[in-house]
Amino acid sequence: MWRRQRGRFRPVGCGVEELRRFRREREFALRKARRDQQLVSKRLLRADPPKEAERVVSILGEAEIQQFLRLAQRGTEEKEREKALASLRQGLQHPETQQAFIRLETSMRTLVGLLTSNQALLQLEAARCLHELSHSDQPVVAEACLPATSYLLTYLSSHSPDFTELCLYTLGNLIVGSEAVRKQLLPQGIVPALAVCIQSPHVAVQEALGYALSQLLQAKEAPEKIIPAVLASTLPQHLLQLLQPGPKLNPGVAVEFAWCLHYIICSQVNNALLITLGALSTLGPLLLDLAGAVERTEDAGLELLACPVLRCLSNLLTEAAAEVVGGQIQPGDERVLAALFILLRFFLHKQPSLLPEGLWLLNNLTANSPSFCTSLLSLDLIEPLLQLLPVSNVVSVLVLTVLCNVAEKGPAYCQQLWPGPLLPSVLATLAASDTEVVGQSLELLQLLFLYQPEAAQAFLQQSGLEVLDRHKEEAQLQDRVFALRATALHG
Repeated sequence: MWRRQRGRFRPVGCGVEELRRFRREREFALRKARRDQQLVSKRLLRADPPKEAERVVSILGEAEIQQFLRLAQRGTEEKEREKALASLRQGLQHPETQQAFIRLETSMRTLVGLLTSNQALLQLEAARCLHELSHSDQPVVAEACLPATSYLLTYLSSHSPDFTELCLYTLGNLIVGSEAVRKQLLPQGIVPALAVCIQSPHVAVQEALGYALSQLLQAKEAPEKIIPAVLASTLPQHLLQLLQPGPKLNPGVAVEFAWCLHYIICSQVNNALLITLGALSTLGPLLLDLAGAVERTEDAGLELLACPVLRCLSNLLTEAAAEVVGGQIQPGDERVLAALFILLRFFLHKQPSLLPEGLWLLNNLTANSPSFCTSLLSLDLIEPLLQLLPVSNVVSVLVLTVLCNVAEKGPAYCQQLWPGPLLPSVLATLAASDTEVVGQSLELLQLLFLYQPEAAQAFLQQSGLEVLDRHKEEAQLQDRVFALRATALHG
C-alpha cells in the first residue's frame, strides 16, 4: 500500500523515523546477541628446576601418596620432608594421582596442616600441591580443596610475593572449577582480600590477582552475588588506576584488568558508577596510547590489550548519557577517530578477526553523535572505511551500519557522502548473497535517496534496478526492495 507524502511517493512506514526505529530495534538485538561467550581457563604455575622438569613423573597410588604425606608430616629432617612433598606434587600432575589423593580420607587434612606449618619451604611445597590439584578439570577435585580456601585467602597478605602469586593462581583455578568453592569464598571475604592485595607493588602479584578476579567475575552468579560486592569495594578505583596510560603501565597487568572491566561492564550491574569513577576518561587515553604504540612497533601482542579496551568503550558508550560521555570523551574528538582508524589499519594487516571490535566502537561513537559523524567526514575517513567492505560479511554489515549513522543525520551529511566512491561500493554489496549485508545496503541507499535525490538518479543510470531486482523474491528483503525501488523511481 502506498501513499503520497510531500510530493514524493514512499511506501507506508519507510520514512526517516521508521528507519530510525527499525535501526534502534536491530542494534538492541545485536548488542544483546553480542554478549560474549566468556572464556574460562585455568593456569598452571610451575617453576621446576631443569633436572626435575626433565624427569618422567610417575602416577602415584594411594599407598605411595600416604607414604609421602607421612614423610612430609613426620620426617626427621626438613630436607627429607620437602623432598617428600615435592615428589607428591610431581605425582599430582596426573589426573589419576589426583583422584587417588582425594579418595584418601585424611590426605587433604594433612596437606592443609602442612600449608599452615611455621616452616616456609614446607608451606610453599604444600601450596604447590594444592595448585596442581586446582588445575584439575574435575569439579570434585576442586571441592576437595574447600578446607584450604580460607588459608589461601589469609596468605594473600603474605610478605612473599611468590607465595602470594601462587595462592592467587590457585584460587583462580578453584573458582573456575566449582560453584561450591565460589559460594564458600564470598562469605570468607575474597572480595575485601583482593581489594587489599591489588595494592601490591609487585607486577607478578597484580597480574595473578587480575586472573583470579576475572575468573570470579565470569561466574554465572556474578551479576547477582559477586559484581555488586566488587563495585561496593575499592577494587574498581584501583583497577582503573592500573589501566592509566603512561610509563608505569604494564602490558600483562593491563590485559588482565581490561578483561575484568569488560566482564563488569557486560553485567550491566552499575555502569553509571564506572563512568563516574572515570572509566571513559581512562579508556579514551588508553586507546590513543595503543594507537601510538601500533605506529611505533610491529608487536603482534598489542591486540591482546586492544580487544578488551575496544569492547569496554563500545559497551559503555551504548549506555552512557550523552552529557556524561561529553565530559570524558569529547564529542567529535578527532584524536579518538584517528586512533581508531590506526588500529583498524593494524587489524586489517595483522589481525583481521579484530576488525569488528573496532567497527563496533565506531558504530557506537557515531550512532547518536552528529559531531563524530562530522569528524568522520572532515578527516576523509569514508574511503578508508569503504575499503574494509570486502573483508567479510560481518565487517561489511558494520561498515554499512556506520555509514547509515552518518546518512541519517540529514541532507548536509548525505551531500558529503555523494558524489564519491560510496554509491559504486554499495552497489557491489547489494550484489552480495548475504541477506544481512544486502539489507543494510538497502537501508543505506534508502536514507541516501531520501536526503539526496540526485543519488537515486545516479543509481538508475548505473543499472541499480537490475541489481536490486535480484532480491525481490527474497522474503526477508521483499518489502525493503520494493520501498527502495519506489523511492528511486519516484523520488
